[in-house]
Amino acid sequence: MTVPGIDTLSGPPAASSRRVARRSAEPALQPHPELACTHEWPLRSYRELRALPASVRSARLQARKVLREWRLEAFADTVELLVSELTTNAVRASAMIAGPLRQTGQARRAARVRFWLTSDRHSVLIQVWDGGHHQPCRQDPGLDAEAGRGLLLVETLSAQWGCYAPAGPAGLDGPAGLGGKIVWALCAC
Repeated sequence: MTVPGIDTLSGPPAASSRRVARRSAEPALQPHPELACTHEWPLRSYRELRALPASVRSARLQARKVLREWRLEAFADTVELLVSELTTNAVRASAMIAGPLRQTGQARRAARVRFWLTSDRHSVLIQVWDGGHHQPCRQDPGLDAEAGRGLLLVETLSAQWGCYAPAGPAGLDGPAGLGGKIVWALCAC
């Protein structure tokens, strides 16, 4: 599927406890060149969460609420599931980098995930940032495996998905200058 303005994608109000998540001013998000057309999409939502397992639920609730406000309820189930998968992976990636940072006192700042929803009313783009540097890799789990199917689900439910490192100091340099990555998924009619 091709989305207008996107040709070569390689297939990307708080509803939670105050203890888990907080609203924040949206940082400038410099989209990857492949996602440049979405920079002009009129509907936008941003949320920063602590990198805790409980934040996944908060992200899902936020996504559902935003889509209801945008009158895009038809996307709600799929977007909620994709937000859940991408946020879960971001929380896990953040936990891996927070361990070594604990000794330097920077773990508290580093243990954040951020997510954006953007829409042109026909498609919804989900972007989730974490401070990890490892690109997501789809696994081929065995029949009895209890984990490892998340990216397969993302690939199946989204029109396209991908990952990129945000660029420039005006973008998402992340806590302590870690850079990190943004994993994205596009839901389209």
